[in-house]
Amino acid sequence: MDFLLGRKLGMTSVFSPDGGTIPVTVLEAGPCTVVQKKTLKTDGYEALQLGFAAKKEKGVSKPMMGHFKKAGVQPFRVLKEVPLGEDDEELEVGSVIDATVFDRGDRLDITGVSKGRGFAGGMKRHGFSGGPKTHGGMFDRGLGSLGNAATPSRIIKGKKMAGHMGNEQVTTQSVLLVDLIPEDNLIFVRGSVPGANGGFILLRKSVKGQRGGRDKPKEQVRSLNPLKASKRTARGG
Repeated sequence: MDFLLGRKLGMTSVFSPDGGTIPVTVLEAGPCTVVQKKTLKTDGYEALQLGFAAKKEKGVSKPMMGHFKKAGVQPFRVLKEVPLGEDDEELEVGSVIDATVFDRGDRLDITGVSKGRGFAGGMKRHGFSGGPKTHGGMFDRGLGSLGNAATPSRIIKGKKMAGHMGNEQVTTQSVLLVDLIPEDNLIFVRGSVPGANGGFILLRKSVKGQRGGRDKPKEQVRSLNPLKASKRTARGG
């Protein structure tokens, strides 16, 4: 299984073997229950529906309650459909998946909903530098020139301007799994994870390489650019 549902708990730091500190985000990864298994014969494609975070029956609608009772599982707050992998054929409805599907050193892609920032200006939303701050520039924090002249005499669609910021689905790729505590379903990943503490996330094994793909030293290749060669000569290299 390459997918798992979880929850962001917060950030802390852990010590590395050489005595340094690594900033990590603590995630609750699972346990997830298979609520439904879709097959090529009945649904036209293969997938698993995972449930995470138990929910009281009081707040569940009758159609959803029937869906959970058909599967013979308790209600869940989060349901997510994920592709069925080659090694997942043995998983059936009611199977439980926990943090042991991942291991130290794995690379993960983590998807979550970013924090909503409301209506934000161009400097905050897009990182614009703004105009001159002195000598009566009167620029303040505006965007500057926006549209064109007579042709096409309008603002081009997609221009970076002020507007709603955040509250979007964001994926951080190739995040390193530093450590995990399987008995508590806790994993520690290096760096930040989108969303607020307590927000639900989707974890999957990275599609861009595993186990030190980015940590391997790159082969030193000398550039054939004569300008760069002259700079190396000037440095004595």
